[in-house]
Formats: sequence, structure tokens, C-alpha cells
Amino acid sequence: MRRTAPLALTFLLTLAGCPTPAVTPPPWEIVAQELPESVLSITGTSATNVWAVGADKGSGPLVLHFDGTSWTRVTTGTRGTLWWAQAFADGTLYLGGAGATILRSTDGTTFTRMTVPGLAAHTVFGVWGSAPNDAYAVGSVSGRDGFVWHYDGTRWTEMALPTDIPTNALGDTPGLFKVWGDGAGHVYVVGGRGVLLRSTGGAPFTLLPTGTDATLFTVTGDATRAFVVGGLSNGVILEVPHDGMPTDVTPSGAQLVQGVTARDGHAFASGAGGTIYERSGSWAPVDTSLTLSVASLHASWLDPDGGVWAVGGNVLTTALDHGAIIHRGAHVPAYAPVVPLDGGTDGAMPPPVTCPADQVDPEPTGSIARRWNEQILGAIRRDIPRPGVHARNLYHLSAAMWDAWASYDATADGVFFTERNTATDVAAARDEAISHAAYGLLVHRYEHQTGGPVSAACFTAFMGTLGYDASDTSTTGTSPAAVGNRIAAAIIAATMDDGANEAMNYADTTSWMPTNPPCVVDDPGTTLPDPSHWQQLNLALAETQNGIVTMAGVQTYIGAQWGSVTPFAMTRTAPGAPYHDPGPPPAYGTAAMRDAIADVLHRASTLDHTDGVTIDISPGAYGNNTLGTDDGHGRTTNPVTGLPYAPNVVPRGDFGRVLAEFWADGPRSETPPGHWFVLGNEVSDSPMCDHRFEGVGTALDRLEWDVRLYLALGGAVHDAAITAWEIKRLDTTVRPISLVRAMGALGQSSDPTGPRYDPNGLPLVPGEIELVTAESSAPGQRHERLRNYLGQIVVRSWRGEPGDRAHEDGGVGWIRAIDWIPYQRRTFVTPAFPGFVSGHSTFSRAAAEVLASFTGSPYFPGGLGTFRTTAHHYLVFEEGPSTDVELQWASYYDAADQAGQSRIYGGIHITPDDYVGRRLGSQIGHDAYAHARTFFDGSAHP
Repeated sequence: MRRTAPLALTFLLTLAGCPTPAVTPPPWEIVAQELPESVLSITGTSATNVWAVGADKGSGPLVLHFDGTSWTRVTTGTRGTLWWAQAFADGTLYLGGAGATILRSTDGTTFTRMTVPGLAAHTVFGVWGSAPNDAYAVGSVSGRDGFVWHYDGTRWTEMALPTDIPTNALGDTPGLFKVWGDGAGHVYVVGGRGVLLRSTGGAPFTLLPTGTDATLFTVTGDATRAFVVGGLSNGVILEVPHDGMPTDVTPSGAQLVQGVTARDGHAFASGAGGTIYERSGSWAPVDTSLTLSVASLHASWLDPDGGVWAVGGNVLTTALDHGAIIHRGAHVPAYAPVVPLDGGTDGAMPPPVTCPADQVDPEPTGSIARRWNEQILGAIRRDIPRPGVHARNLYHLSAAMWDAWASYDATADGVFFTERNTATDVAAARDEAISHAAYGLLVHRYEHQTGGPVSAACFTAFMGTLGYDASDTSTTGTSPAAVGNRIAAAIIAATMDDGANEAMNYADTTSWMPTNPPCVVDDPGTTLPDPSHWQQLNLALAETQNGIVTMAGVQTYIGAQWGSVTPFAMTRTAPGAPYHDPGPPPAYGTAAMRDAIADVLHRASTLDHTDGVTIDISPGAYGNNTLGTDDGHGRTTNPVTGLPYAPNVVPRGDFGRVLAEFWADGPRSETPPGHWFVLGNEVSDSPMCDHRFEGVGTALDRLEWDVRLYLALGGAVHDAAITAWEIKRLDTTVRPISLVRAMGALGQSSDPTGPRYDPNGLPLVPGEIELVTAESSAPGQRHERLRNYLGQIVVRSWRGEPGDRAHEDGGVGWIRAIDWIPYQRRTFVTPAFPGFVSGHSTFSRAAAEVLASFTGSPYFPGGLGTFRTTAHHYLVFEEGPSTDVELQWASYYDAADQAGQSRIYGGIHITPDDYVGRRLGSQIGHDAYAHARTFFDGSAHP
């Protein structure tokens, strides 16, 4: 039989009229401490059904279940920190957290993400319900713009807040942090700036006076009153009769209080430094006799048997670690995560790193050069997306394979390696020499990078598939393996000091210093004292476009020194002169810059796939631009077949979204230089490609075709990276996110006699860039949701990443200009380098020039290149597209132009960045191709 809890015993004796004996409460015990994740909430239905949830440190949120005997860590199948849990008597469990997350489970093992009104920027800090079909959720966007959602058993809807809720100078309401109700019609919500809301009998929430401006973190209560806790440097405890006003009952000297729990007038609170307070008539601190290494105990809970629980950790910073659980009551076994050896599972040694089977040899029927090209593309996809680094590696691998091929040719010149070799079986010798050259170089370049162990395993496994000995590193003699090894060694030695700073993992060597403080993306607006120059971003969460989690915080400039890297074909006109002069960058404060920013916002407004607007994106209606413009209107007929192009009509919003995502980093995150190798391979693989060099003469065998194409293409993208990043470093121009926010904060630049005029503000464009007025924000009007922001500039744009990217879209709507973000992941937002010129545009036009010259035609085989996406199964930033969308291009130039355009739709660049990049890329591509040709015909080395 279960032992009667002291609290229950006291209650029974009191009812019997007997004097209450002195009862010594059981000791406090540490159930868990120093967990990797902070524990943020604890709940349950009994002492034998307890749930604790907390932070996500990279592998999913902490979710622990105690069944009265032992603890189990439960997997939800989701990502993101969970801030609160609510268990219902019928076994239903609601969990709320980051990324607009509310998870529902009815069995404790399977969790379903519920559809909510918010976006990924919304964090659900509190959940409570009288029943699973009558629940409330509260939270905020980065500590502001608090919300209350209600679930009626069918859907979650947003509830109106009182009009007298306090706002800051920008019109933002405080964040809301917890919600609780008594189940008899009283519902309370607490939040920042001392906000306490109450709803009675389903009436709208009203604001109650609290006498404090401190943050109120948590609310709970019993049948007669609510208990509210919070504070700043000092703690706050309020008691609120359900039909009365709050009373401050904070004990003297109280520290910050974050958690509170109550049952039948008995209550506990928890807070900074692991302090516990108990209410027994009045509030007083409790000596737990525990030594806790926690910043604060964030939450507490009284179970029905009288057990007291409190959880927390390092919850006062974004670290959210050092998790702890303490308990007073019947003994609870400790929980400690299994500490695996070297990252293994359950203490076992981890299995050796292996290459996924489908990545050992993705193109087994290709030439040996094509197969090694697939290996570097795989390594790029596993690594951090650093375009300059990968362009350099693509060029050097291409040169290695070319040099191995040329070594067995009487005419061709090598780039880094000029030996002449002979072999009885030249084809076999070339395959082996190419493989050793490629293997040695790729292992050197990638084994210590992100994803390096898998990449190295793939390189080695591929060598085994080919039948070559990867351990043969001999450089002596004339064997093909020795020749290949010498080539790899020659390139590694020749490029170790080429300006890339490879030895220090490509760190900046230019001593660049910012002239602007970082833009905190999650906060409205930005401080931009030097608006002509680039501003780093400060990200609360950081993840590369190919899904690699990186350090949050301020971006580190990528590739600042890249203008110093030794090029393939370029020369300087004079020492210190740039390789290419782009002319002056677009200037802040000019009409041209205002127009360019308005164009970015216009394209953002077109990302609405529900607006009914369609567009024909066939080559018959789209493309065929003159260099460095978007003046084309397609072609009357296919220049290869002579037939008209079939119309290709899609929703305009789907086209813009697909365009932005397809060209962002390639179909599989190969980065822009790798993407053009993918396109080049698709051209070469086409049955309509006859492999005649420059479109004339006898067809080349596939290996010679590939090594020639790769050298020219690799040299072009390498030089494009050097040119673009040199200009970026020289001019360090600002990105759209900074300009939109800064200009929007200034006001409007269209009407000198109108409100909020500033010559450097945003131009007003009806339906796209507007001013919030009393009329526009009246009930039922387009700015109704923005009624707190009278006089502010708002834009109709993509609203932001949804909480559930696989099943929801952010949509297009009216948002403040100071809150604007581009169509990108909120963990990425904008690349970590300046804007002018666009790397995408420069890479793409350079590559297009090479493909046009090499194949002898500017047109894709058959006059049509395509990439097809499937409805609802392609987009990554959000759900979509709403229908199948096939991108189509007649020429390589059309595709390159779309790559540049994609960065405008994606909010990454303005049109001058794009247009100038295209023009420079054209020159780079022509020069790289001409230089590559000298190695083909043997005129490179006198």
C-alpha cells in the first residue's frame, strides 16, 4: 500500500478536528543534475506518470518520462526546444516550444505536430487547458509581440489582446510566457512588463494592475486564487483572488522567481540559484540542503500525492544547458543519460565511418573523370558551403585529371604537371593515374572538413571499387599510380601558398573590420551608421543551406582574402589593380538604390502562389536577354528544332519560390560552382550531345570530352570566385535586409508633404510599400493586424519561415519594413559576405560562356534544358510548390540569367549586383575558355 503523503495526512487530521502534529517533511533529493539540456517544464497526472521537457542541443528536444520505477527518454521526431508541458487526466499530453511548436500525444510515444497560427519565429512558452479540446497557448516573437491562441477541439485560433496592453516605442507588445486556468472559467496569462491578463467566463481578456514592470514568468493557482511569479534582479510573487485584484506577497530578499505550483492553498515557487519558496500561510524560503549548479529552477510542480518537483538549469542565457531535476517526497530514482564512448550508443564503441552505398560510385557508367567529379560533388554537399573554397577545389581536381590525361598525350600541355609518360595500355594508365591524382588531392582537401570522415571513406571505397590500392602513395617510377601521386603532390605543393590560406582553414588574412554593428535578425529594425557598407547578421540559430548546424551569433566574413588567390587565366593590368573593374557600386541615398530596393520588395510580394497570377516561363515567353539586362521576352521558335516552344504557365508565386530555392546552392547543395558542373554533366549525358569539340570535327571519346570540359569550367568558376570576392572585399556593400529595415525605419521618400517623410526612406508603392493609417488599419482593412503601428512603413512580402516547413507555408502578407526578412531559412537569412557583385551571377555567366564555346552552341541540347519539381514535394523553406513547376531554358545564358534573378527573388541581392556580375562573368568565361584551349592544343607552355 502506498504510504500516505504528509500533506494528505495533515489534511485528514485537520478534518477530524484533531490537533495537527508536527510533521517533518521528507528530504529533498537531486534526481538529475548537469544534464546537457536545461529542463524547462515538469508535469504529470500522478507521481507515477511524470513528464519533464527541455532544450534541444542538436538531436531533438529533451523529453523524459517517469513511470514510478524508472526514467525513459522519449523521441518526438521533431526539433527545437520545448518550453512547457501540460498533461491531461485522460492521458493526452501537449508540449509547446520553439518554432511555433505544439505537439500532441495520446499514448506518450507518438507525437503529432498541431497546426497553429504562428510562424517559426513564434515560440510557445506556455500551454494549459481545462481539457484537451479547450486549451490555450501563449508565447512571443523574441520576447515581444505576445500572443494567445485557443484550441476548441478543431483548430487553434488567435485571440484578441486588450487594447490597453502596454507597448514600446515601436508599438510592440510584451511577450507572454505562461497561461493557467482554474477550470471554472478563470484563465490567466502573464508576460513581460508586469502584464497580467484575466478572462472570466469566456469574456475577452482584461489587463489587471500588478504594480510592477518586471517580467512575470509563470502563473498557477487553485480554486480560490492565482499565484503569479517573476522579477528582474529581485523576485516577485503575487496572489490574485479570482474575483479580486493582485496583492504583492513577495518575501523579503527574494531572488528572481520563475516557477510556481499550487494545490489546495499549499504552494511552492522556485527560482534563481536553485532557491525554493513555500507558502504555508505566508511565503518563506526553504532550505533544501542541496548543492545545485543551476542558474535557476525554471518550473515546479506538485503531484497529486504531495510530491514537490522543480526543474531548471542554465536558463537565464541562450545556452540552456546544465539541466537539473529535484524532488521532495517518496524517493525517486535518479536519471542520468547514458554517456557513450566516442559518440557510440549505450556505451558501445561506434561503428567505423563508412560511405553510404549509393555514394560510393554514383555514375558507374561514366568516364573515370566523371566518376571522380561525382566524388567531389558529394564532398561539397557534406561540407560547409564556401563557394570560393569549393570553386578552387573543383578547378584543382579538374587540373589534376587533365594533367594525368595530358601526361600520356604527345600534344596537350599540363597545367601543374608537364611530364610526358608512355604506357602499353594508355587508356588503362590514364584511368589509374587520374584516380591516384584525384584521390590524393581530394583526401588532402576534404578529410578534415565538415563531413570529411564520410568523404574520405567514400574516396577510399571508390578506389577499392576501381580495383586500385588507395594505400599506394609511391611517387617514384613511371607506374600510373606513381604518376598520379606525383600530380597530386605537385598541385598540393604549388597551391599551398596561393593566397587562400588553406593551412589555416581559409581564415581571413586581410584584417577586415566591420563599420556597422551586427543586425540582430530577430529584433525589429537595425542600427546602420554606415549604410553604404555590409552589415553582419546576428542569428539566434544558425544552419547552412545544406543543413549543417553552425555556431549561432554574429556571422564570420567568408572569403575576405579571396582576391589574393592565384587565378587560372586572369592577370592584373597593374600591381594592386583589380582583375576586373566593375565600376562604382550602387550608392546609398540615390534614386537608383531606392528603385533597386523597391524592386526586391516587389519580387517578394509576388511570392504569393494563391493570388491567382500566372506566368508563362517557357523559353517562348521568358528569357533571351541581352547581356546584363532582363529585357528579353523569349524566342518565337526553338532555335535548334525550328518549332515553337509549348507554353509553360505556372502560378507566379510558385515560379519565384522555385527559382529562389533551385539556384540557392544547387539541387543538392553543391554551391553555385558545383551546380554548374552538375548542369555540364547533364549536357554531356544528353543523347542529343554529340561530343564534338566546339561542335565540329570528329566526336571526342567521353574521357577526353570530360577532362577538357572540366578544366575550362573549373578554371572559369575559380576565376569567377576570385573576381567576385575581390570586388566584395574592395566595396563591402550592404545587403537588402539591412537597407529595407534601415530605410523603412526612416519613413517614406515619395511625398515630401506627407507623414514620415525622409529622403532616404522607402518609396511608397500602392499594394507593396505603404504607411499604416487609421483608415488602413480599421477593422476589416488590409492593415488591421498592424493597428498598433500607426505611421510605420509596412511592406507586402513573404511573412517568414513557417514552424512546420514540410506542411505549411509562411505566405505573403503585410509586415513592418523593420521586421523584413528575405525568402530564406531563418537560420541562414543572408550569406556571410558583402553584396556587390553577385557571386551567383558571376559564376553562372562564366560557366555559361564555357559551355557555349566548348559545345559550339549557346543552346542546350535540343534547344531545351529543364529542371522539374513535383507539387508539394520540392521546396525546403516552406511547403510547395502548389503545382508541378518545370524550369526551362533555351540557352545556357537563359539559365545563368535565372541564377542571377533568383537572388533578387530570394532577397539576397539587388539588380545592380546581378547585372554587373553577369557582365564580369561573361568576360571571365571567355578568358578562361581561351586559356584552357591553349592546354588542349599544346600552346600553353612554349
